[in-house]
Amino acid sequence: MRRAERLFRLAELLRGRRLAVTAAALAADLEVSPRTIYRDIDALRAAGAPIDGEAGVGFRLASGWEMPPLSFDGEEVEALLVGLRMTRAFTDDDLARAARRAEAKLRAALGEAGLRRADLSPYHAPPTELAERRTLHRAVRRAAETARKLRILYRDEAGAETERVIHPFALLRWRAVWTMIAHCELRGAERHFRLDRILSAEALEERFPEPSAALRAKMAALIEAERP
Repeated sequence: MRRAERLFRLAELLRGRRLAVTAAALAADLEVSPRTIYRDIDALRAAGAPIDGEAGVGFRLASGWEMPPLSFDGEEVEALLVGLRMTRAFTDDDLARAARRAEAKLRAALGEAGLRRADLSPYHAPPTELAERRTLHRAVRRAAETARKLRILYRDEAGAETERVIHPFALLRWRAVWTMIAHCELRGAERHFRLDRILSAEALEERFPEPSAALRAKMAALIEAERP
C-alpha cells in the first residue's frame, strides 16, 4: 500500500471511532508496524489533523476533519506529465500502462486552461526500447522491489560473457542508457551493469538483505557522480 493511500485509510479508521484506538489495533488493520502508525500519526498532525492521544494510550480524531485535496500549479502539472511520458517511453510495459492511467486521471482533474497548457507542452518522449529490453527492465525492477537476487548473463565492454548473481539496488538512466547499481556476488562489491549488456536475467527465490545506511549513502554518491 502506498503511503498516501495508507494515510487516507488511517484517517478513515480514526474518524470512525468514538473512543481512542491504540496504535497496535491500527497497525493490525493496516498490516504495518506500530512504529509506522506513529510516523503516520505525526504526518497527519503536520497536515492539520486534530488527533488527540499518545503512544501507549490511543488516538482519536476530532469529527468533521477531512484530508485536504491535492492541488498542483501549472508547472507542477507539466512536470508530472513529462515524468509520465518518460515513464511510458523508457520503462517496462506494466509501468507504461500505469503511466497512461495516471495521465488520464490527471487530465480528468484539470480545468479547460490546464488541459490547454497540457496539450501545448513541447515535451514528448516516443518509446525507443525494444520489447525484449522492456521485458528485461520489468524483471530487474521487480527483483529490486522485492529484494530478490538475480542471476544474469552479462557481456562486458570487451565482449566477454560471465554469469553472475547480483543484488539489484537502483536503476539510473544516464546518457540514454539504463544502468543498474547492484552488489555482485562474483566480485564481492558494488558494480554498475548496463541493461543493454544483460543477455538474460532470472529472478531467484533467495532474497538479499536491505542495504545498510552506509551502502545507501554510497549509492547516492555513485548516482551523484554519474551526473554529466
